Amino acid sequence: MCRIFLVILAFIVVAAAGVYAIYVRDLASARARLAGRSNMIETSLGTLEYSEMGEGEPMLIVHGAGGGFDQGLDMTGEMAGRGYRLIVPSRFGYLRSTLPANLTTAMQADAYAELLDHLGIDKVVVVGISAGAWSSMQFAIRHPERCRALVLLVPANYLPAGTSIHGGAVVRAIFNSDFIAWAALKLMPVMPGGMTRMMLGTDAAVVRNAGPLEKARVKQVLEHLLPVSPRIAGMNFDIKIAAMHEPYPIERIACPVLTISAVDDRLGNL
Repeated sequence: MCRIFLVILAFIVVAAAGVYAIYVRDLASARARLAGRSNMIETSLGTLEYSEMGEGEPMLIVHGAGGGFDQGLDMTGEMAGRGYRLIVPSRFGYLRSTLPANLTTAMQADAYAELLDHLGIDKVVVVGISAGAWSSMQFAIRHPERCRALVLLVPANYLPAGTSIHGGAVVRAIFNSDFIAWAALKLMPVMPGGMTRMMLGTDAAVVRNAGPLEKARVKQVLEHLLPVSPRIAGMNFDIKIAAMHEPYPIERIACPVLTISAVDDRLGNL
């Protein structure tokens, strides 16, 4: 009996070591994917990371929750080949952008203006994705002379009273641990649709019926959540803002606005 127990224990130890080795390899690969693709500037509000791609009409891309400059490029990178110069910051608290004390979406918007000053850009089209919509609207409100047009892609809705994040404790756990996030991604083939519904607001049936290119894009967006540890501060800020129900003076937005959402969005974005 003791021998059987020792064999089982040895198997568990070897399996755990193997799993950990794969995790370390995958996390290193995720970090390497980000290396050398961005620059840093010091704004009056804190350090801001940003990336650029393409040439032509300048377009400021503001990523959503769980993102960073990499998510912004994943979502809009094709525009770089269509006559647009993409300027893609990591919002404060994401990746290498610091988290200023008492951060607000207005402060984020002002940092975008300083980034444009640094790059010598006068006016931009602003594209706000999901939780990036709040600071994008603030930019249009606070810097109207610099906002040529405002595009909001599935702009994030405020969370219902009494809740803190869509998906509850599971999503919060994913965004507080690289290992848990990695494990959840590895379990996607076993639990199809779980991550797509929690993180992208998309039912499994929608992904299942999508074409190969769209399926590959969904897989990439989810895999590029890693590493999550340098995104935790930004995600927590987004959760805080989502629960505040802060009114914006949207009547002061003077530029053309295009808002795109979907009736089957399970995150309840509007």
